[in-house]
Amino acid sequence: MKVYPIYLNRLNEKKTVLIGGDHEAERKANELLECDARITLISRSVTKPLETLAKEEKLHWIPRDYREGDLKGAFLVIVAEFHGNINERVFREAEEEGILVNVMDDIPHCTFTFGSLVKRGHLTISVSTSGAAPTLAVRLRQKFEKEFGHEYAPFLEFMQQLRDPMAAYYPEFEIRKTLWYQLIDSDVLDHFRQDQLEEALRSAAGIIGIDVVRQTQTYQQSKNENVTSHGIYGIFSS
Repeated sequence: MKVYPIYLNRLNEKKTVLIGGDHEAERKANELLECDARITLISRSVTKPLETLAKEEKLHWIPRDYREGDLKGAFLVIVAEFHGNINERVFREAEEEGILVNVMDDIPHCTFTFGSLVKRGHLTISVSTSGAAPTLAVRLRQKFEKEFGHEYAPFLEFMQQLRDPMAAYYPEFEIRKTLWYQLIDSDVLDHFRQDQLEEALRSAAGIIGIDVVRQTQTYQQSKNENVTSHGIYGIFSS
């Protein structure tokens, strides 16, 4: 099996149909909701957490089995649980409507597959062996989970917050590009790894300038938390 890896966005603008109400469906629903997906859940019965999500109107639950026509207007359909020939019927309708479809653990009825994921905030690492050895994908994911720790989430949040002020202060692309690489190759990430916010912001300011760092929410947070009496606020106020 040959696969082409992609990442989907703007799922909040499109209909996603999730079929099944078991724990796999629950896991997929939570992953999709993290991406602001607009979910229609179809299942006669669901887990308590899925029922709670429906009550909180985080997804739309249709409490019955799948029927032909349920995929109308959908962009994406995932079958997490099925009985009888629902997998074949869903796949046929999805093919006719031109909808991306995944029937979990049923490769012949899929137009796409899921990778083994590691997520750290904005960082997403997806591992696939194209169906050759799924257990290897799991082992690699476990390895990456250890290698890429909690620090990547706040680091990438900080980097995202820098995008607008960096563009404003450094309008020339080549200069901005050089500074981005200097940030990536610096000790800023190491300081986030050690939960040293003051040192992280100080290092970043040494590369891109205090005024740029001041424009970030991370800097504002450091002031509100009073990192140290002579820390960020004192340094950057001078």
